[in-house]
Amino acid sequence: MDVLLDILGSANFWAAAIRIATPLIFGVLGALICERAGVLNLGIEGIFVAGAMAGWLAVYLGAGLWGGVLVAALAGAIFGGLHAFLTVILGLSQHVSGIGITLLATSVSYFTYRTALPNVSSPPRIVPFQPVSIPGLTDIPFIGPALFSQTPLTWLAFAAVAFVAFVLYRTPLGLAIRAVGDNPASVDAQGLSVIGLRIGAVVVGSALMALGGAFLTMSAFDAFFFGMVNGRGWICIALVVFASWQPGKALLGALLFGAFDAFQIRLQAEVGQVVPGQVFLMLPYLLSILALVLVARKADYPRALLHPWTRGQRH
Repeated sequence: MDVLLDILGSANFWAAAIRIATPLIFGVLGALICERAGVLNLGIEGIFVAGAMAGWLAVYLGAGLWGGVLVAALAGAIFGGLHAFLTVILGLSQHVSGIGITLLATSVSYFTYRTALPNVSSPPRIVPFQPVSIPGLTDIPFIGPALFSQTPLTWLAFAAVAFVAFVLYRTPLGLAIRAVGDNPASVDAQGLSVIGLRIGAVVVGSALMALGGAFLTMSAFDAFFFGMVNGRGWICIALVVFASWQPGKALLGALLFGAFDAFQIRLQAEVGQVVPGQVFLMLPYLLSILALVLVARKADYPRALLHPWTRGQRH
């Protein structure tokens, strides 16, 4: 019990939880926007990889950190546009297309890396985003070191949550996006383009997903290496259901998983000699599954999710 209290009472623990949660925040927001518009985007895992590689490579070639962020978002938007073409315009299976995008984006990223750096034995390093200390706020006991010593991309993730929530619930565009995921026939009856709204949502959502990957190479680490995404995209798909497709709950779910992951790392350091390490690695996923099971049964999912749209067709 003392070990548990020591971990939870540490500002460093909560700072680490926020860092771990940041790429998930970008990813779950992107997936949420896609699904609110009625399109499941299982390409998220590959888009994470593409964003991580594209952003890092752009910085390595001299584009600057914020230039790398823009390049990562553009890479995500391109793969999102391809997914939208296959699922929204052609009406193909969203599951199959999404898995195909993941395989394509991952393969293209690894191929580009090997082609651009054929003679490199270890990943080249870049100078990543550095934590920004806010004068006065950083000195607040406990809260300051935990919350106000993060990198700019973490603050961008928090701002994205507020912006997405505002657009979805306070603007006509957000109302149209939510309607197109629930009742596209009503949107079409109002003279709005169902196809256009869905394509836009998938492209923007995929750009946000790619920023999650960019965070890994440009903020959490300083290099790109194979396997670094490590299933974070799939976690985001589950977190969307946990969040009931609401941005505020999506932020909470990402922070919760980040806390679980940070907790297992510290708990392993404390008692890892008597408990197999695999138990600790499973812990955040088991706790996330439990939370998902408790919440998912009451989730109010978009009614037109996974349903392709043809004008004149009613669901």
